[in-house]
Amino acid sequence: MGEERKSEGSGLVGSRVRALLGPRVTGQVRYTDDIHLPRMLWGRIVRSPHPHARIKRIDATRALARRGVVAVITGQDMPERFGIIPWTPDEFPLALEHARFVGDAVAAVAATDERTAHEAADLVDVEYELLPAATDLQTAIDRPEIGLGKGGKDNVSKQVDLAFGDVDGQLASSDVVIEGEYYYEGSAHVPIETHCAIANVDANGLLTVWSTTQVPHYLHRELSRVLRVSPTRIRVIQPPVGGAFGGKSEPFSLEFCAAKLAMVTGRPVKFLYTREEEFYAHRGRHPMRMHMKVGAQKDGKLTAVDAHTAIDGGAYSSFGLVTAYYSGQLLTLPAFADAYRFHSTRYFTNKPPCGPKRGHGSVQPRFAFEVSLDKIAHAIDMDPIELRRRNLLPSNTTTVNGMRVTSNGIAECLDRVEAASGWKERRGKLPQGRGLGVATSAYISGTNYAIYPNAMPQSAVQLKVDRSGVVTVFSGQSEIGQGCDLLLAVIVADELGLDLGSVRVVSGDTDLTPVDLGAYSSRGTFMNGNACLHAAQQVRDKLVQAVAEKLEVAPRAILVTRGALVVESDPTRGVPVTEAIQLAEARFGTLGAVGWYNTPKLGGDYRGGTIGASPAYSFTAHVAEVCVDVRTGRVTVDKIWVAHDCGKALVPTIVEGQMEGSAYMGAAEALLEEHVIGPDGLHKGPNLLDYRIPTSLDVPELHALIVESHDAEGPRGAKEAGEGPLHPSIPAIANAIFDAVGVRVDRLPFSPARVLAAIRAQQSRDARRPAAAE
Repeated sequence: MGEERKSEGSGLVGSRVRALLGPRVTGQVRYTDDIHLPRMLWGRIVRSPHPHARIKRIDATRALARRGVVAVITGQDMPERFGIIPWTPDEFPLALEHARFVGDAVAAVAATDERTAHEAADLVDVEYELLPAATDLQTAIDRPEIGLGKGGKDNVSKQVDLAFGDVDGQLASSDVVIEGEYYYEGSAHVPIETHCAIANVDANGLLTVWSTTQVPHYLHRELSRVLRVSPTRIRVIQPPVGGAFGGKSEPFSLEFCAAKLAMVTGRPVKFLYTREEEFYAHRGRHPMRMHMKVGAQKDGKLTAVDAHTAIDGGAYSSFGLVTAYYSGQLLTLPAFADAYRFHSTRYFTNKPPCGPKRGHGSVQPRFAFEVSLDKIAHAIDMDPIELRRRNLLPSNTTTVNGMRVTSNGIAECLDRVEAASGWKERRGKLPQGRGLGVATSAYISGTNYAIYPNAMPQSAVQLKVDRSGVVTVFSGQSEIGQGCDLLLAVIVADELGLDLGSVRVVSGDTDLTPVDLGAYSSRGTFMNGNACLHAAQQVRDKLVQAVAEKLEVAPRAILVTRGALVVESDPTRGVPVTEAIQLAEARFGTLGAVGWYNTPKLGGDYRGGTIGASPAYSFTAHVAEVCVDVRTGRVTVDKIWVAHDCGKALVPTIVEGQMEGSAYMGAAEALLEEHVIGPDGLHKGPNLLDYRIPTSLDVPELHALIVESHDAEGPRGAKEAGEGPLHPSIPAIANAIFDAVGVRVDRLPFSPARVLAAIRAQQSRDARRPAAAE
C-alpha cells in the first residue's frame, strides 16, 4: 500500500450531474404519507385549547363509544420525559399534569379511518384548571412568578454570559459607537410535507416506525427510552422527506403516539399533522430582541462589540440550550472586533416551542450586527464593503472566542458580489426608491458538539462491492431533499472510476445503515463525505493493487480514470473497472469497506466553548437590490447576488440550488414571514393563506456565485452550503432599504406598514429641521 499515491479522483467531482434527482421532480418518490399498511388505523392528537393549564381529569368515555374508535391513550401511558438535549428533557409525549401552550398534546386517539379519528378527538373530555400565562417575551421577563423555568422560580430557560478582551475600554476609546435595538420576529419552516409517522409491531415483536424525521438515530434512541423497549427491538426508517429545514430535528409527539398505539392495538397506526398542527408543533426560529453596541475607529477598524439578547423560547427547551450560545458565538466571523461581550437569556413562554431553523440561532444576531456595520460605515463615510474588508479574519487563524478557521474565501466572495452587482458604479447613485445593500456571514460545516458526548464516530459509511460492478453505499445520513445521497454517490463513483449509474445509496434506516447523527448543523457533506471517502479509498487501494499485479507494474503507476484503471505512462494498458473489481475480489476475497469521521478537538477553553466550534467554516457575501414604493412602503427585492465559499463544489448544481434556496428563504423572512401568537395563545394565521411565504411570482432574481477555497480537511476540499448562504439575506435587504430611501428598519419583517411608518417619521424629522434652524 505504501507504494500507492494519494488519489485525486477520476474527474466526476465538480461536474454538473443530475442523476438520482429525477424521481423527486417527476413525482416518483414515495413519501411517508404514501405508505398504507393492511389494517392500518389513523391517529389524531387531542390538543390543549389553553396556553397554560393544569390537567385535572381526562375522560375518554364518549370517544371510545364512537363506532370505529379503537383506543385512546394519555400521558399516563408514557410517563417518561424526553428532549433532544440530554441535559434538558422537559417534554412528555402527551402532557402529564400541565399543558404549556395552545396545541400542547394531551391525549391521542386511534380509529379505523382518518375522519373518525378527527371527530373522536373532539369527544375526549379534558377538564383544565387555568393558570397565568406568558404569551410574549416581555411578560415572561416581567412576571417570573408564572414559574415556567426550572424549579418554578422564574421563566428562564438558559443564560449565557461570555466576555473576551477589554470591551468597556475599547468602546470608551472608539471614534464612533453605534448602539441599537433590533427585533427579529419568529418564523416557521413551512415544509410542503407536514409531519407524518407510521408505526407497526410485527409478529416477532419488532416495532418499526416510518417517520419524516431528519434525525433517525436520535428518534431511535428516544423511542427506546420513552417506550422502555430495547433498541434492538426498534427499527426507524426515514422515507424521502419533503422538506424540513431543521423543523424535524427532534422527536415529536406523533412518533411516540403512533408507536404506543401500535403496541396497544396490535395494528399499524398512522399520524399525519394538518397544516394547522404543523404551526403549533413548530420548533421554528426563535424571536429575539437584541441590543447591540459596536465601536470603531475612523479608519474603519472595529474595536469592540457588546450584545444583549433576550430570546423567546416557547414552551419547552428543544435545542434552546444551544440556541442561547449560538446567539453570540458565530458573530465573530468573518469580520469582527478584538473585544467582545455577550449576554443572552432564553425565556420560556406559553407559546409553541422554538427550535432550530436553517442557520440555527445565528441568523438573528447576524441581522443586528451587519446592520450595525452599515451604520458605522455611514457614520465614518466609508464604503460598507471596504469597512468589512478592513476587518476580515484571514485563513488559518483563530477567532477572539476560540474558533479555529482553516480555509477562508470571504475576500473573494466580496469581490464577486461587488463586481457582479456593479456596486461601485451604482450604489448611492440609483434613482430615489432603489438601492443596494451588502452583508456577510460565516457558518459551520458540522459541529464537534455531539448531542450526547461519546467517542464513537459521528458519521459512518459502509460500502458493499458486487462483482457485477455495482457498489452500494449504506449511510445513516438523512436525505431531506438537499441532495446528500447524490453527493455520496458522486464521491464513490469519482474515487473508483465508476459510472454514476453503478452506485446505489441506501440511507436513513437504523437496521441497514451505520450511524449518522442526522441532518442538522450543515454536517452532511463534510462529515458523511469524509466517511464515504475514507471507505471508498480502501476499496480503491485494493483495485489498484490487483490491477498493478496483473499489469506487472508498481501500484504508484496505476491511474484511476473514468471507467478503467490504466498505467499512467501508457494509458493503452488498462483494465475496465468491473474487471478490476473481479480481480480484487479474487485477490482479497469479498470486497467491502467501512469509513467514518470524527471531528478533531475544537473550541475555546471555557464553558460553552465547543458550541459553534466546527472543523471548517463556510463564508458568504450578499448584495441585494431593492425597490421601495415611498407611497405605500412596499419593498420589492429585485435581485440578490450570492457569493458563497463552499470549499469545493462537489456537485455545483446542488450547491447553487442550496444558495438560491437560502437567499429565497432569507428574503421571505425579511419581507413576509411572521409566526405571531396572540395574547390568548392562538396563532394569528396557522395556514398558508394567512402565513405568507413567497410564491414563484415573488421570488427575486437570484445569482449564485460559487467560490472555491478547497478546505484541506473537507472531502475533496468541500465545506457546507446549506445554511450559511441564508444569513446575509436579511441585513443586505435592510441595508439596501437604507440606500434606497434613507431609513432604517430594525425590526422584522419589513412590512409595508413598518417601512411606511419609518419613511413618514423620517419626513417629519426632515420637515422640522429647517424650522428648528430658524
